[in-house]
Amino acid sequence: MFRGWGWLDPGSGRLWLLVAIVLGTFKSLLILDKVARRSLARIILFKDGTCLGAVYSWKTWLLVVLMMTAGLILRRVTQPGPVIGVLYGAIGWALCLSSRLGWEQWIRLLRNHAIT
Repeated sequence: MFRGWGWLDPGSGRLWLLVAIVLGTFKSLLILDKVARRSLARIILFKDGTCLGAVYSWKTWLLVVLMMTAGLILRRVTQPGPVIGVLYGAIGWALCLSSRLGWEQWIRLLRNHAIT
């Protein structure tokens, strides 16, 4: 999100930040929340000693690698500007917003003394 912010034009160009937040909110609520809930259900079933990499399925890890590669290619092929700034801002905001589900689960576990 920080990198995307830097690619938005100063002044009135920063209004694109509002566009990024709206797009990111839609992505979070319509797509990422479902993925986060599945991941949380998966994590809850883990036993002690499970590999940290098992947090996500292999399909999710593949998607992460593809998204990282796409970001690298996008920055190399084009001149970063407002469009890529909005894209980075929207994706970053969507990830942050959907992370609330993990934090809520963690707080529930703390309140139920499931985590010491």
